[in-house]
Order: sequence, then C-alpha cells, then structure tokens
Amino acid sequence: MHLLRTTSEHPDFKPLVAQLDAYLTEVDGEDHAFYDQYNKIDALQHVVVAYHQEAPVGCGAIKPFQEGTAEVKRMYVHPEQRGHGIARQILAALETWASELGYSSCILETGIKQTAAVSLYLNSGYIRIPNYGPYAGVENSLCFEKKLVP
Repeated sequence: MHLLRTTSEHPDFKPLVAQLDAYLTEVDGEDHAFYDQYNKIDALQHVVVAYHQEAPVGCGAIKPFQEGTAEVKRMYVHPEQRGHGIARQILAALETWASELGYSSCILETGIKQTAAVSLYLNSGYIRIPNYGPYAGVENSLCFEKKLVP
C-alpha cells in the first residue's frame, strides 16, 4: 500500500468520495442532507489517497478550521479493504501533514452510528470534545480532538 498527497481535484479521490456519500446516505438516512452540506470537496487542498496494488482504496482530507486547528474530513476505506489498518495509516498521514503545516491539533466529527470510525479515532488518541460549529446540539454527532506533536 502507498499513500499519495494530493488535492480534491485528483481523479481517484472523487469516486472514493462518491462511495463514501452512498454509504453515508444509507447509514445516516434522513439526516444525510444535514451532514452533506458540510462535506463539500471542491476546494480541499490537503487530500490523502491510499492505494493497494495500484487501486485507490481509501481517502481522507484536512482543511483549516481555526488558528492552529485542522479539521479531518472525508475519511473512507472501501469495505473490502477494511480491517487492514488503512484508515489508521491515512489518519496518521493527515496528522503528520497537519503538523508540517503548523497545526497544533486536529478535530473531526463523525456520526454516532459509525462505531468503527469512533473506535478508530479513540484508538488513535482522539478525545471526545463538545460538538463544535454546525454540529453543536446535534444528538447524532460526536466530535473529537487530538493534540499534535510538533
């Protein structure tokens, strides 16, 4: 497996996001439209695409949130590739990139129904924080933060 740093314009990123959105539409049900408005990819400058045997199998991105904080977005691994540590590698690569860009922490939001994602984040050193920004007061959202080591 190898990881590629790119932008949201990369042709392998867009199909992965389409797969992610299809999955989230199913998992989130009627709540999907609310979350979808905060997941636009048209201007992401820091995207990681994971490849297994030259095929794109996963992705993730970071974007500026506020001074010193990057937000992790669009984390996804193809279902057939899950359980092999790919998401953990993507997340670690995003954290490294964020640190290189001068961020001191990463935050993220995930759905309460996405138990595998919650486990990934907790096992990767993220701690639960109060829901931020558009997720404040949203019962189905869980927000996390990790302080980055410079």
